[in-house]
Amino acid sequence: MKLNTLIIAASAAIAVSTHAFSEELKFASFTPPFHTINASVIEKLNTDLSAATNGALTVRGYHGGELGAGPAEQYIRVLQGAADMAWGLPGYTSSQFGKTMIAELPGAIPEDMPGYEALWRAYDKHLSGEFPGTKPLALWTSEPNIFIMRNKVIRTPADLAGLKIRVAGATAADVATALGATPVQMPASQIYNAMQTGLIDGVITGASTLKDFKLDEVADSLTLGAPLGRLVFYTVLNGNVYDDLTTDQKAAIDAVSGAGLSKNAEDAWLKTATEALKVARADSANTITDLTDSERTAFTKAVSGVVQSYVKRVDGAAALTAMEGK
Repeated sequence: MKLNTLIIAASAAIAVSTHAFSEELKFASFTPPFHTINASVIEKLNTDLSAATNGALTVRGYHGGELGAGPAEQYIRVLQGAADMAWGLPGYTSSQFGKTMIAELPGAIPEDMPGYEALWRAYDKHLSGEFPGTKPLALWTSEPNIFIMRNKVIRTPADLAGLKIRVAGATAADVATALGATPVQMPASQIYNAMQTGLIDGVITGASTLKDFKLDEVADSLTLGAPLGRLVFYTVLNGNVYDDLTTDQKAAIDAVSGAGLSKNAEDAWLKTATEALKVARADSANTITDLTDSERTAFTKAVSGVVQSYVKRVDGAAALTAMEGK
């Protein structure tokens, strides 16, 4: 064999080996590095994958929209190959995730049931079709939603009449409408300015946003205890990227993702929320309203028809039953 042929063959072998056995996966995040997603998912994936593959697979986070601006475009960013992985909220593109978003509805998942367990129970038979072209690595939910307001104290549904309330997606919009508010859909990254300028009066979201999006700086009233559901999150990997990995690398991805990674993320969200609420309660500038049982009942009655109506609209009865573990 000629020397040139040997060199070409060796170079090709090295290229294949480098591609197959040493790869940095790009993880797109629309939030800053201090956000809960970084340590709980991005850094954990990097640590666990690197350990499982002896450094052959690593994960690098690209924060603050570095791989492309726009929180609502996270999923398509992975499909188009601008990122190998990304995280996002199904609510930002609600029409794609009709059944997945059942998990966001008030009472759809009992409050003492981990959201990630419910989502994975329903995934194979009912939700997988809503994640085309990707491999979901984690599916989880937030802490229970609360009212986070500026210059408004919410104690009854009547207090919401005429107020502009930011929501993440279609399910929360249904809840806000049932309570007499006007829903305004926008990504979490826009809430701060919208509240500061008066574009919205408040938001239905989890307490973790007080820290992760610095809403503690613009909000001064929190109402806890109303049945407002939760938020759902995903982390996905480009399906072609996964298919191109070696058998061992696929096994490593499988081992470090799924329910375990989802639990880690959900636990981290709950921890961030608990810490943020502790800080908020200690701030005398804030009005914290913990609803009584009778006050909570008024909200429960107001949103009682939302779950059945939404589930029927998306033909999601079987998905809901699977989430509930029935």
